[in-house]
Amino acid sequence: MDTLIILLFVLPLLGVVLVAFGRSSQADRLALPAISATLLVLVLLLATADLVAPVVRVVISWNWLQGLQPPLSFGYQLDPLSWLLLTIVVVLGFLVFVFSKTYLSDQNKEHPGAEGKARHHAWLLLFVVAMIGVAVSPNLLQLFFFWETTTLCSWALISHYRNAESLRAGFKALLMTFSGGIFFALGLVLLFAQTRSFEFSALRELPQAWRFWVFGCFVVAAWAKSAQVPFYTWLPDAMAAPTTVSMYLHAAAMVKAGVFLIARLTLANQELSFGAGVLLAAMAVVTMITALLLFFYQNDLKRLLAYSTIAHLSYVLFGLGLGVMGSGLGWYAGVMHIMNHSAAKGLLFLCVGAVSYTAGTRQISELSGLARTAPLIAGAFFVGMLALLGVPPFSCFYSKFYLLTAAVNLGGVAGFTLLIPFILEMVVAFAWFLHIGHKVFFGPVSEPAGRAANPPLSMSVVLILLMLFTLAAPYFALHLMRCFGL
Repeated sequence: MDTLIILLFVLPLLGVVLVAFGRSSQADRLALPAISATLLVLVLLLATADLVAPVVRVVISWNWLQGLQPPLSFGYQLDPLSWLLLTIVVVLGFLVFVFSKTYLSDQNKEHPGAEGKARHHAWLLLFVVAMIGVAVSPNLLQLFFFWETTTLCSWALISHYRNAESLRAGFKALLMTFSGGIFFALGLVLLFAQTRSFEFSALRELPQAWRFWVFGCFVVAAWAKSAQVPFYTWLPDAMAAPTTVSMYLHAAAMVKAGVFLIARLTLANQELSFGAGVLLAAMAVVTMITALLLFFYQNDLKRLLAYSTIAHLSYVLFGLGLGVMGSGLGWYAGVMHIMNHSAAKGLLFLCVGAVSYTAGTRQISELSGLARTAPLIAGAFFVGMLALLGVPPFSCFYSKFYLLTAAVNLGGVAGFTLLIPFILEMVVAFAWFLHIGHKVFFGPVSEPAGRAANPPLSMSVVLILLMLFTLAAPYFALHLMRCFGL
């Protein structure tokens, strides 16, 4: 197993080197084998590993800080939470590279040209490495290293087109997520000062007052990375990036790092105060309502999906907050929603990419009747939309149902006060997305929609595979959660 884990890092890193120093025209031929081999390694790991038994392996260990017990180690940790994020990162990473082979080309009517493809592939492969590191890190210090690497990669990828809009968006994302990194570092310093440890479980060794504030530092870091109030504005602006970047970073991977951190900490420290759970859940409700109100002002399909992502990340934090308040089912539902949302939103982002590729626009006001000219895109979009909205038996139905059940079971003033705005957000979002879907895909065919068609074969295959992944995601997540005994 040690060899396979090392290969998970080495193969995409090798791809980074080959793409960065190879000929630009060979970017696809160098990057695709690297990510394909990484996917194969993950499949071998899943086939041979015991998903039930948590595994921690120390690869390197040394006593570099006096008094640090146990000595600082760099290695990996595998448990159902790690497997969930690893699957999202590698599977969707593979699909986005296949999609980008055709998307980043002269045939793209919105952004024609393959200039910068090697740069795109190199940074995206490095981002895959960083997210694998986030998924398997056995302690907070190692996770912080990979966390900051994702920040650097996101800045480069959002700035890909190098025009004023993308450069401004890239810098804004860097500034806001780096500010979250400062709180992460502060939390590390405070934790080490009190416990002489960077272990995830070290929070439980803190006095109650210290525990709340140190956990609060990590929560602020997660809010910044996962685009929660008050840090949410960087994510809609980041839609200036190529759609492949938007799909991977801002639906599937980077924004999930923040909620993953909170899931990891709450799993390892079940003695957190009720007030910490109320803080998590209440700010999640504030964020989802803020995002909902901004739905109505969006004319760009990608920006609409970005605000939806903000809302759904708050669903995850809502569930984790319920977990801290005493609901194991709430924690379970929040973690499950990480995978369900990644699959559905990744599909929706690539559908929008396919629309802009063939029609030359993603403006809602300019699109109508796409179902007639691009039926595959329409079908894929509605699968993703129904999954996102929680229509049974699609993916997000399961996690939303468990979130509602957890809030009801929690009861009391806190449970029902949090439940009412959560239900309101789900109902209004359901109606608005149905309205947008009907507007864009049905009715008379608009001029841009008349230019549209089903995308080329490689992009179409990715949409079909993502539809299947969206349907399968909740069952894989359910299996992993059962491995926790939930």
